[in-house]
Amino acid sequence: MEHASGLAGVLDPVGELRRHAGWFTLLGIALIVLGVIALGAAELATLASVLLFGWVLVVGGVLQIAHAFRVRHSTGFARHLLGGVLSLVVGLLMVGNPVAGALSLTLLLAAFFMVSGIFRIGAALALDLPGRGWALLGGVIALVLGVMIWRQWPVSAVWVIGTFVGIDMIFDGWSLVMAGTAARRVSA
Repeated sequence: MEHASGLAGVLDPVGELRRHAGWFTLLGIALIVLGVIALGAAELATLASVLLFGWVLVVGGVLQIAHAFRVRHSTGFARHLLGGVLSLVVGLLMVGNPVAGALSLTLLLAAFFMVSGIFRIGAALALDLPGRGWALLGGVIALVLGVMIWRQWPVSAVWVIGTFVGIDMIFDGWSLVMAGTAARRVSA
């Protein structure tokens, strides 16, 4: 019977949202507050994010190495082992020196934004799709962000990741607050 109630939530997402509107709103407010804190302490949020990501890589690497030895007689052994070792080593490097990790991730982020922006601009100019102007604007903004981060690197490594995490938390929180508020207004 529990499976049927879980399926009902999938089939009736508005009803499920309405039942949990208070939690959506509360979670949204908490994320907004945490996002503002992250923006106010961007350096600390950057280091915390890098450390968390490093530990995720360490744990994932250990699990992948263990998996490799469990399937050592299969053709995927080398791939699992090498992938696990790479994750473990990169994770340990990030945990051992989070500042260097922030420097590396920030440079990677700058490259991502620049390449993504160029591709988005190219696609917006090449394809005649509705909303093309917004796609073009998004590409230009991504390109400008990437160039700004790259030109200010290595100083940008101190604040970029924490700032982006804070902004993301604020927007995610705001969307949850709006979803919870809208759900209360929907008639049953």
